[in-house]
Order: sequence, then C-alpha cells, then structure tokens
Amino acid sequence: MRARQAGFTLIEIVAAFVILTLVLATSYQIFSAGLQRAGDLEDYTRALAVAQSQIALASVGESFPEGQNAGESDDRKFHWTVTTSKYEEPGQSVPAIQTFYPVRIAVRVSWRGGSDRDKQLDLATLVLARSTP
Repeated sequence: MRARQAGFTLIEIVAAFVILTLVLATSYQIFSAGLQRAGDLEDYTRALAVAQSQIALASVGESFPEGQNAGESDDRKFHWTVTTSKYEEPGQSVPAIQTFYPVRIAVRVSWRGGSDRDKQLDLATLVLARSTP
C-alpha cells in the first residue's frame, strides 16, 4: 500500500489564487473609490471657501452696483463669477420712498474634478443696499 502524501492538489492551488485575486481586485476598487471621493470632497470644500470669500468681499459697503465680476483662484483651478442684482420677488415692486432695498449676490465657482468632469457650486445671499436720494 502506498501512503498518501500531504499537500494540495493543483486544482486547490488554482482555486485559492482565483479567490485571492478576486478579493484583492475588489479591495483595490473600494480603496480607489474612497480616495476619489476624498479628493472630490476636498475640492468641494475649497470651492465653498472660494465662494464664501467672494460673497464676503462683494458684501462690503452700502451700495452695490449691478453686474458681473469674474476671476480665478491663485492655483487657477477654481474659476468664479459674482453676479450682483436688485432682488425683487415676483409680483412685488420696491416702493420709491424705501431707504433700503435688497440686493442679491450670487457666486458660481466651477472647476474640473478628479474624474475630468466639470463641476460647479452656486451660492447666493441677500444684503441691504442704501437707496441714493
């Protein structure tokens, strides 16, 4: 009688390698997606900071000329446009004797994301402007 030798058969080794490959590929995809999302969140946070700072700069003063102003961040990744306009609710008009009137300041920040897709963030606020006599 022949004694049975201890060890793995070729089929068992191939099956183990296939399972290991699937586990590693899935882990890599999950890790890559997590890194991509982290990068997207960092870009979104930076875009929000740019938008907030542009609104803060545009909100200084008592009068706000209507129009647009555009620019870009120091690293040229984020492009912003500030739009200033009188705010009127539909169906309502601002009385002529009013001392203050609402002004809408809107900022749009755009950038190219990590997946080479264009992204944008819109932020707006209302401020009070003094009427000129």
